[in-house]
Amino acid sequence: ASPRRKEILKKTGLKFSVIRSDYEEDMALKLKPRVLAAHLSLGKAEAVAVKQKNAIVIAADTLIVYKGKVLGKPHTSAQARRMLKELSGKVHSVITSFTIIDAAQGKKVSKAVETRVFLKKLTEREIARYVKTKEPLDKAGAYAIQGLGAMLVKKIEGDYLNVMGLPLYALARELKRFRVRVL
Repeated sequence: ASPRRKEILKKTGLKFSVIRSDYEEDMALKLKPRVLAAHLSLGKAEAVAVKQKNAIVIAADTLIVYKGKVLGKPHTSAQARRMLKELSGKVHSVITSFTIIDAAQGKKVSKAVETRVFLKKLTEREIARYVKTKEPLDKAGAYAIQGLGAMLVKKIEGDYLNVMGLPLYALARELKRFRVRVL
């Protein structure tokens, strides 16, 4: 149901419907970040696939990882400021796992893609001004690379769309295995 994932998937020209998963995410599971992301995307996909008779279901989950710790979404300005201070001038990873399920055949695959993001060294004033925009609230890692947060990013290594929440190149490659052609 992510607006960013919907925007990315629209670029493919595929016809699709958005169905919100009722899967209850458990971020407290003691799993390595790539495994946790895969577990969460699989749970979301399965929760939707059981209600579909003949559909290809795609679900994804994106995590921000810094020093082996998963950073969630800040819900307050104070949390966003703390998170941005922690990431300032540092490198972190964005891991998105997606799961594809063919509901008719029960075939499924999960893949995780990692992109390294290098944030510039942020001043207290830059952090305060960015947080004041409210953009960092409810965004994993407290920034939105597709928005004003792009000005915080010095460079990335990997898939830009992965940072937005859906690694389209890897997804298109896997969809071919389900006889879904993007190009």
